[in-house]
Amino acid sequence: MKLKKVEILKYKSFSNNQTFQVEDDITILVGMNESGKTSALEAIGKTNYFQDDEEFKFSLSHDYPRKEKKSIDKSGIDPEAIISTYEIDSELLARIEKELGAGILTSKEFTVTTKYGNGNNWNVKVDIKKFIEHKTKVLGIASAALTDKLIKVNSIDDLTAVIEGYSDDKYITGLKTLEKYYRNLWKWNIGPIAEYIARIYLKPNRPKFLYYDEYYTLPSRISIEKLEGNELTDNEFKTAKAFFELADINTKEILEADNFENFIAELEATEAIISDELFNYWQTNKNLSITFHIDKIESTDRNSNTRIVEHVLDIRVKSKGVSLSLKNRSKGFNWFFSFLVWFKKIQEDHESNYILLLDEPGLNLHASAQADLLRFLEDLSKDYQIIYTTHSPFMISSENLNRVRTVLETDQSSIISDSIQEKDPNTLFPLQAALGYDIAQNLYVSKKNLLVEGVSDLIILTAMSSILESENRTFLRADVTIVPTGGLEKVATFISLLRGSNLETVCLLDSYTDAKGKAKMDSLIAEKIIHGKKVRFFHDFLDTYDTADLEDIFTKKDYLNLFNAAFPEHVDISEADLNPAINQIIIQINKHLAIARFNHYRPANQLTKMAVDATFFETTTLDNFEKVFKEINSLFV
Repeated sequence: MKLKKVEILKYKSFSNNQTFQVEDDITILVGMNESGKTSALEAIGKTNYFQDDEEFKFSLSHDYPRKEKKSIDKSGIDPEAIISTYEIDSELLARIEKELGAGILTSKEFTVTTKYGNGNNWNVKVDIKKFIEHKTKVLGIASAALTDKLIKVNSIDDLTAVIEGYSDDKYITGLKTLEKYYRNLWKWNIGPIAEYIARIYLKPNRPKFLYYDEYYTLPSRISIEKLEGNELTDNEFKTAKAFFELADINTKEILEADNFENFIAELEATEAIISDELFNYWQTNKNLSITFHIDKIESTDRNSNTRIVEHVLDIRVKSKGVSLSLKNRSKGFNWFFSFLVWFKKIQEDHESNYILLLDEPGLNLHASAQADLLRFLEDLSKDYQIIYTTHSPFMISSENLNRVRTVLETDQSSIISDSIQEKDPNTLFPLQAALGYDIAQNLYVSKKNLLVEGVSDLIILTAMSSILESENRTFLRADVTIVPTGGLEKVATFISLLRGSNLETVCLLDSYTDAKGKAKMDSLIAEKIIHGKKVRFFHDFLDTYDTADLEDIFTKKDYLNLFNAAFPEHVDISEADLNPAINQIIIQINKHLAIARFNHYRPANQLTKMAVDATFFETTTLDNFEKVFKEINSLFV
């Protein structure tokens, strides 16, 4: 059974009805702090929480919109809080139809309206005639006359009146078997058959909700006496209690024991189960381990001079021989470990379905760790529906923007939008940032990256590679992505960034003329951040040049043809116009035009606009580019 739609009627900042669709896997509520994201999760969780918890029951005093509370108090009515729409799965539908007849339900969807008194109204659409025809046929008493009589039956008394109209034992016995369908124990006005289906089939299979936020983290030091006496804070108590239940340990037995080895063994067995899943996704630091220590601490009360005994469980995290209490590890690690305690608790309940409600998961995690968390949630969503809130762009996959619901607070009410149509820039920022990050990652970065100086290099190398490929000559490997760095001085920064992502990197650069830039590159090579063999300069491919740019890989004639076509505002330049004492053609052109620098992008762009083939170029140009591609290809694994 899946949750398909939620309509929040009245709850905290939601003064106006807000409806949104729920995805079968993951639904994401995105918005600023205090926009109403958490309130939406709370309202959903309170409709069918997985355990008896006062925090997850509707309260007029705390939950009803404040500006309307006085009027609702005076009315004396029990207001409706939220309407949840569910879809019955095919397996459950088959069970219902097997007992009550094919087509008994006119819709696979049904709604549950939860009121502030925490009661529910169910709306299940049934075809009474299909039920009657199925049952009377199975009983061997079917007739149009009997069907007409039973359609009017809405209670046990009505059924008894019909039975009394028959003297044939076959009819009497058969009709009495239908009594269980007409008891209407919930006293519904819409009919006993719908009530029976809801009570027997739908309610037991309706998903339960598990809500989790950062406040449910496990305390690193647990007093068993305080746990037994319910003296811990509410959320600490709940998580600690869940931990001992997961370990199947009776805390009362600890209080009576002198030796704690058996309990520690149980705790460590539980920790091993949690750790298997934790470290499958926790990639930030895999050199961690959890340790437990139970001790009996004795002290004397100074005032009464009485002996005090306290049993304490210490949870510590060990890394490279050094252990720290759980609370002194990162908040992100604590969140992950504590969530798995909660999650494993519900995993052991094989009789129920669950929907996970996660408030700001991964809030304290590094961006790369949030990516691990996303992977974890994707795997969980194969078995559980998940609704989570976030304002982090790293918790939003641009490939699945259909999952996003934006939440915005206005003067009248918090608003939830199914489509990404909010005009508020603060609400949209995480989505824009996520999309921008994804574009940056995928447009210019892959497993194998060739770093070049600028976009013009990208255009020229791509175009020349295609021309060589069409001639069945060596071209740039298809699995290599050309990454323009935005300038020679930024190459070192790009190398450092890509190195942290375990990517292959090769550099193809203009000759350094700036000592500072060369020093940075030499430092990266010296520190083995990039191997010297992975850095190539264009002068390496030209025997007579000590310094060269990409443009020098062309013969001077070929490049001047591109330049002249790209700059019609200048008189065409010929080789005779260039200073032969200067090697680099870019400097030669600048000197001839008496300018500091021309736009290198325009000749590169002209190359693509002209759509030339190999016949446009001299053999030396093609040979030079093929030499470049052969060398670059060999530098990648």
